[in-house]
Order: sequence, then C-alpha cells, then structure tokens
Amino acid sequence: MLKKMRRKVKLLITKSFKKTSKPPKTPKPLTPSPSPPSPSSPSSPAMAEPLHHGHHHHPLSSPFLFPRTESSVIPDPSPFFSSDLLSSPLPTNSFFQNFVLKHGDQPEYIHPYLIKSNSSSLSLSSPSQFLASVFIYQIFNPDLTISALNRTDPDSQRRHVVSSFNDLSVTLDLPFSNLRFFLVRGSPFLTCHVSGGTALSITTIHAILSFSSNSHRTKYTIRLNNSQTWLLYSSSPINLTHDISSMTSDAYSGIIRFAILPDSNPGYESIFDRFSSCYPVSGKAELSKPFSLEYRWDKKGWGELLMLAHPLHLRLLSDDDEVTILEDFKFNSIDGELVGVVGDSWKLKLDPISITWNSIKGVKEEAFPEIVSALCRDVEDLNPSNISTNSSYFYGKLIARAARLALIAEEVCFLDVIPAIRKFLKDTITPWLDGTFSGNGFLYDGKWGGLVTKQGSTDSGADFGFGVYNDHHFHLGYFLYGIAVLVKIDPAWGRKYRPQAYSLMADFMTLGRHSRSNYPRLRCFDLWKLHSWASGLTEFADGRNQESTSEAVNAYYSAALMGLAYGDTHLVATGSMLAAMEIKAAQTWWHVREGDKIYPPDFTRENRVVGVLWNNKRDGGLWFAPPEWRECRLGIQVLPLLPITEVLFSDVGFVRDLVKWTLPALGREGVGEGWKGFIYAMEGIYDNEGALEKVKKLKGYDDGNSLTNLLWWIYTRGDEEEGRFGEGKYSLFGHYCH
Repeated sequence: MLKKMRRKVKLLITKSFKKTSKPPKTPKPLTPSPSPPSPSSPSSPAMAEPLHHGHHHHPLSSPFLFPRTESSVIPDPSPFFSSDLLSSPLPTNSFFQNFVLKHGDQPEYIHPYLIKSNSSSLSLSSPSQFLASVFIYQIFNPDLTISALNRTDPDSQRRHVVSSFNDLSVTLDLPFSNLRFFLVRGSPFLTCHVSGGTALSITTIHAILSFSSNSHRTKYTIRLNNSQTWLLYSSSPINLTHDISSMTSDAYSGIIRFAILPDSNPGYESIFDRFSSCYPVSGKAELSKPFSLEYRWDKKGWGELLMLAHPLHLRLLSDDDEVTILEDFKFNSIDGELVGVVGDSWKLKLDPISITWNSIKGVKEEAFPEIVSALCRDVEDLNPSNISTNSSYFYGKLIARAARLALIAEEVCFLDVIPAIRKFLKDTITPWLDGTFSGNGFLYDGKWGGLVTKQGSTDSGADFGFGVYNDHHFHLGYFLYGIAVLVKIDPAWGRKYRPQAYSLMADFMTLGRHSRSNYPRLRCFDLWKLHSWASGLTEFADGRNQESTSEAVNAYYSAALMGLAYGDTHLVATGSMLAAMEIKAAQTWWHVREGDKIYPPDFTRENRVVGVLWNNKRDGGLWFAPPEWRECRLGIQVLPLLPITEVLFSDVGFVRDLVKWTLPALGREGVGEGWKGFIYAMEGIYDNEGALEKVKKLKGYDDGNSLTNLLWWIYTRGDEEEGRFGEGKYSLFGHYCH
C-alpha cells in the first residue's frame, strides 16, 4: 500500500520551459508539348472539394462544443476574406496568414518568391539571404510590383481579398483592379489573371538595362541592374512599353506569368518557355492512404505542369510516381534547393511508425526495483490542491507528467499506484472538460472557429497566446496525452467525456473543410512544408514560426494514443501519419547535421539544432533564451520525453554530436536542472552508464518530467547502433514482413 500522500507537486524549474535519401529518380523523357489551343479567357478557379474526415470511429450525432464566447482580442477576419468564406472556420496558422492580419501588408514566402500585397498592388521578390552564425533570413526587395494602371474605384482602401484557399494555394484578388493572383506554393511562375481590358503597371526598384519581346509579343525578357533577369509570358499578345524603372501595357485581358531566371542562367530559359502555358490555379493534399500523401493541382492552359519540390519532398516522392524530376533546374531557398518536378500530381510516401503506449525495446527487468522506488515517491507527490498554476500550458504538462507515471507503472508491472494516478487525472482533467475549473477553461470562438481559454479571450498574452490561436497543438497535446491514458485505465470515464475529448482533438486535427465544421482543416499542420506552425493570429514580418518540434510530435502522437484508447482506427492512422511527417521535417530542418547541404556552411558549422524556425528565417535564439543557452535549444526540441522520442532521435551519430555541442553550455552559472535532464537523456542513447550517474545527481526536473521518467528512459536505452536508422524499424510488421 502507498503511504499517505505527503509531498506537493512542485514546479522546480526557475526558468520557463516554454516560449511566449533516397537518390533522385531517373527522369523519364519529356513528351513534346502539344500545340496551344486558340486563346480563351480563363475562368475563375473552383474551390477544391474538401477531404472527408473520419475522426470519430463511432460518429457523434451532435458534436460537442464548449461554451461560446465573444473574444475581445481576436482580429476581425471580414476585411480580407470574401463573404462566402466567412461562414466556415478560417485558418489561423496558414502560409498566407500575414495577408489577413492587421493591414495585410507583410510579406509571405510562397516558394520560391516572397510576395507582398500593398496599396492595391502585389510585389514579388526573388529573395537573397542574410547570414550570421546563429541566424539566416531572406531579404524582401520589391523586384517587380504589379498593379492596374487605372483602378475602377481609386478611393477604395481595400487592399486585397482572399477569394479561395487550399492546402497548397491561395487566390488573392485586388478589388477594383481586375487582377486575380493564383499564388500556388512551389510554382516557379507568379500567375495573374487580368480581366476587363485592364491596362497594367509593372514597376521595379532597380533600373531596367534591357527590354525585349518575341515576335508575337507573348514573351518579354527584362534585365535589371541588380543582375536579375525576369521573363514575362502572356496568354495572348500584350503591348508593353518601358522607361528606366517601369513598364505599362495597353488594355489587356488574359493570363500573365512572371518568372526569374535563377542566377540569370540562360539554360533555364528553354525550360520556362516549355512550361509557360500550363498554370496551376489551386492545389490540395490528400491523406488517402496510411503514410501516403498525394498532391493534386487544378491546372489550366495546355501542356505539362512544372512545379518545385523542397528537399523533403524529393526524399518522399514515390518510386512509381508519374513525375519527371529535372535535377538541373534548381532555385535557392532558405529550406534548401528547390528542384523542378513535372507532373499534375505527386505521391509522397513515408516509412510507417508504430504508435505505442510503452517503450519500443522495453525496460531492463533488473531496473524494475529502482524505477518502482522513484515511482512511489513521484506518485505520493500527486495532489491537485498543490497545483499553483491555471495556465493551460503548464497545467497540461502536469497532467501529462502524471499520465506518464501510469504507463511506466504498467511497464514495470507495479499496478498498486494506478488508483492514485487515476484519481489525480480525473480530478485535474475533468474540471477543464465540464467547465468547473476556477480561473480558466476552454471556450469556443465562432469568429475564426476554434477553442480559446477564458484567460485568453480577454488577454492576448495569456496562456502564451492561446486566445489568439498560438501553440494550440502544444497545449492540447498535453491534455490529450492525459486523456488518452485516463481513458485507457478508466474506460467508464472515457465514455462519459468522449465528446469533450474529441472536441479538443478536432480543434487542431479536423481534416474536412466545409460550413458544417466547427474547426478549420488541420489548424497547425502545413501539408506543403510537412510540419506545424504555432504562431496563430499574430503578424510577423518573417511569417509563421515554430519552436518545439517535439511538442508538435507529442500532439499528434497523443491524438493517436487517444485513438487507441477509444478503438478509433481513423484517429490512430491520422495521428500516426502527422507525427511521422512532423518527425521527418524536424530531422530535415531543425536538426542540423555536420556536412548537410540544407543550410549555408557557416550556419551548419556553428549550430546543431535550430531554435525557432520561421517561414522566412532560421534563428538560433528562442523565445525565452539567447542562442548561447544551448541546453535550452536542445531541451525544447526533446521535451516531453516519450516512447516516440526514440523515433525522433533515431540518428545516434547526430545525437552524439548534438550532446557534444551542448555540454559546454552547462558550465554557465544558473543552468536549470530541468534542462540538464534532457541533455542527460540524450546522452543516455549512446552512454547509458554515464548518463544514469548524472541523472541520479539531479536536484530537480522539468515540470513535465520526473525522476521516474528519466530512469525509465535510461533503462530502455542501450545497444543502439551508430548512424541514422530508417523509421521503418519502428514498425515491427514492416521489420518482419517486408
């Protein structure tokens, strides 16, 4: 029997733990382009059909909603979205979010161009990079600015309207200008539909050195004094004249497309010529099969479609995919080289991962007594009345910390503590679900469509910005982990609170997008970059950002665990797929390996992990710590320590380099014990005994971690092979049967 609970749950950390390949395929021969059809005016793009979502294995007749609220801090979306879109939930972490915040005039990186809408015009930039040892960012210069020469309502202050959007695209209309821009991610062309016989103005901040056209006046070559060469294509003849820094046209209706010649390479020009007549107007991603993602573009014009793939796309493109990779057609990018791919659809395939409650290898049996001893002490400390925080983030971490203890108890066959953990979880989770938690709670915002907290509905800085849709997957991921475990050990409670549990999950994992949805499609996850964004409805010059990939992985992993607990195979499959993609993206862009070609050599040499990854920037600093605090940089990419961490850090050689890079930071005065715990956990992957000795000397732990959890981790390590593992080894069926 357990002794009477006597120690309090304490927040021991003094500093916040949170922020406010495969080789290329052999190309198939390009088929000759057909002759163009007679010119016709393009029609407006139709919105792609939303994917059907299957979150509920046993569908609920009326989905649960938390009480509605009218937030005083959430911006009004109506100035920037067309009226027909306002009746459906709206994206809050999208690649075009800056276009619908404040004045809508901050740029967004829509690969390969930086795009900025301002004063009824649209500017595009082929960005250059500014590099320092701990950060990289791309510089916006308005290389070309497109507008109508004469607006139909020159007094209108409305800058632009989002008339449609999808996973891979957004359509931007300039009111009273007759200009519609199809902004499709990865298109080497910027495409504009001009209607109503509109005269165009095209300006540049540079000087025009030369300006020429073909005999049909459907292609213009523009050379600027900054060494850039731009190509302009039109679907029908267009008359353009120019002076030193501007071009104007006669009245025109049709399609115009702009493209830069990378490094002014004339060899690329024939490729642009070949594919200039086929343009995408929208693109969607389909999660149609387990660990498989398909891109489909709605295209117009004639010929084949040319797009660009980032490095992770290239690793995941299926061998049997009907695409041609143009290995020598490349654009520079902050995300690594973007390579040309020809095809109307792509199939991306990932190695499967298995979602498990417990460690993959199991705990060494001789370690059971030591773990049980720590477990009893940690469980004795569980007391809801001693929790001093009402933050949705820190409270969620404490819930998940206790849930870990239950699963470790199962793994070491010590079930005596389960009743006490079950009571703690019920007493701490239930008030958040039934609205009886004093000081905070979940509410529903109908303006954008999603959860906010009571505190966050009146204070945009409360709960790390949860009320303005920041970090939703982080906070809710911790709650889902606790819920999943509680459902596992108390199915009756799980049945009672299943509607509320699914509502938390659906806030960031809804797959469908239609007027009947309560939440937008995949609030945080970016199906083109293949990872999440966290920053919500806050305008940033560098676009969206995410700090902790491990907390993002935890969110989707925890949702999959909840699916296991409820017997929901759809939720297990979706959570597993998103977790697998998040892991791949973290290993590609956050984990910086010596010798990798993603980032410039100076940045790669000085860093082993990115602090905050922005759409248009890479930063070694954190929201709460400077770049020199390397222990924080490592820790924020590790916490929480879970079975899935084994997959995230499967490259033992990289882990060794990462720890070696981090350890000198521990000599700084004031390093938190909690951060040390995560460094020692990583060290335990390759030096079990050394890490165990250090863990036993710790005087404190992260508020989401415990001695029990660290001992569990250390005693499930050992015998790891040096080098990078394929994630396929984490699917036992694949390991044995393929």
